[in-house]
Amino acid sequence: MTGDPILPEHLDELTAAMADLTDALESEPAEAEILDAVCAEAIRAVPGADMASITAIRDGEPETAAATDERAVSIDRVQYAADAGPCLQAAETGEIVRVPLATAGQAWPEFTDHARGLGVGSYLAAPLRVDEHLSGALNLFGFGDHGFAETDSRLLELYTTIVSFGLRTTRRYRQARQRATELEAAMRSRAVIEQAKGILMAVHRISADDAMKRLVVESQHTNVKLREIATKFVENLSAG
Repeated sequence: MTGDPILPEHLDELTAAMADLTDALESEPAEAEILDAVCAEAIRAVPGADMASITAIRDGEPETAAATDERAVSIDRVQYAADAGPCLQAAETGEIVRVPLATAGQAWPEFTDHARGLGVGSYLAAPLRVDEHLSGALNLFGFGDHGFAETDSRLLELYTTIVSFGLRTTRRYRQARQRATELEAAMRSRAVIEQAKGILMAVHRISADDAMKRLVVESQHTNVKLREIATKFVENLSAG
């Protein structure tokens, strides 16, 4: 790729930003907090960026999932209303969009007028595709008329690539942990139900099927979950 080289100080800032973002992910915050952190660290990673936002496409409709400034949210919404703008182009095409506002009026007049009215002179957007639940664009806004440099595009591309991987890994970890928790709960439920069945079989000299039927009938009669009926039965017997 041609253009200005990425300088060591640029990589230092990017590395530091990613380290801080990794620390934030390890604290297991809610998704909204994660996306806020992604925006905050993007400003740090890319020179000339003064505001950032994330456009998320959900069920075909764009929305701003995170932002560092309400002015960024306002500019995003103008693009959504017009169904046109650089953030939507980045999300749709999967390509970086780098825009000096001085030359963007013909392509996106609503976006350009609104952004310039809020003091924005430069814009940079990169596609952000994590999984089927989160895709869209990471948008950077600069108050200067520098238009962002080719180096900035490369830095943002690298940043979004790492962020996408991190978010995808975090989601998969959480999903796996949730499945493990559900499996553990199911095993505990099964164990206490089997224990209750065994007690009923021994006390009343009935079959396993008949013991299960008694538990089910009690559950239906009291409108209490079968696991809770079994647990209460075992606990009461143990206490007695």
